[in-house]
Amino acid sequence: MLESTLIEYPCDFPIKIMGRADQNFTQSILKIVKCHVPDFDEASLETRNSNKNKYLSLTCTVHAISRAQLDALYQELCDHPMVVMVL
Repeated sequence: MLESTLIEYPCDFPIKIMGRADQNFTQSILKIVKCHVPDFDEASLETRNSNKNKYLSLTCTVHAISRAQLDALYQELCDHPMVVMVL
């Protein structure tokens, strides 16, 4: 039986990653994203600081080719010690 999905691949898919504002956070996240999506364009990265500059959110819009690719990316991001949340 095929598993139904609401997403048709390939597609552009935004992923929001939140973590403590640290000078290494962005580079650590970009390294993970590029491991799973080698053609990720860093120029498309959007960043936003929290009101008190304690947290940083990154939005990476990736060109996803499969659910397995997205699942692996989400899992590695969630497992990273600097990451608080992934949406």
